[in-house]
Amino acid sequence: MPVLDIFSRKKEKIKEKPKIIIDYREKNSLIPSELISNGCEVEFQELKVGDYIVKDVLIERKTISDFLSSMVNKRLLNQLQHLQNAEKKILIIEGIEEKELYHEQSGVNENAIRGLILSIILNYNVPIILTKNPEDTAKFLSVLSKKQPKEISLNLKRKSQDVNEQIQYIIESFPGIGPKSARKLLNEFKTIKNVINAEEEDLKKILGKKAEIFKLINKGYKE
Repeated sequence: MPVLDIFSRKKEKIKEKPKIIIDYREKNSLIPSELISNGCEVEFQELKVGDYIVKDVLIERKTISDFLSSMVNKRLLNQLQHLQNAEKKILIIEGIEEKELYHEQSGVNENAIRGLILSIILNYNVPIILTKNPEDTAKFLSVLSKKQPKEISLNLKRKSQDVNEQIQYIIESFPGIGPKSARKLLNEFKTIKNVINAEEEDLKKILGKKAEIFKLINKGYKE
């Protein structure tokens, strides 16, 4: 009777599921469940920039409605300013199958939309992917997660920034302060320290009601 050598078998490698980090605000979308169905592991975190991290790629997702509304209120430009600092990034515009990108009801000029898309690609150096629906978006993310054999890093590599960009980035970290307001403050006060120590009335001349956010500087943290 032959003796089975149970130790001669090669150990089977357990294939790890690719992990995708998701901003907690995306919990209610269909994408996380689709990613799990596609064999991915998901982890929810609070991301300061972007909605997904796949390997070393930072991804911002916009439905067509989100894209058009954030275009009107300028919020998208502020997000792109931060997104472009990542070495690898993608903007996903979702819903091409369900909703037209150009339609009269949006109230946004067609050529303005085309111009913005070109600006995102050429000026901000952010590639754009158009997807049909959440399922299609999840498939793109899933393929990306399995394509690049690199470990996930939350410390995404940033392009080297000059001192002005670094200073502006810090001022923009205050809620409600975008690139335009940050530049106005720095043109007036020159340094971060001067901005923080500025009188409220002087800040209001530049920011209006937004100046109230700087009251937080003197507030104490309570557990």
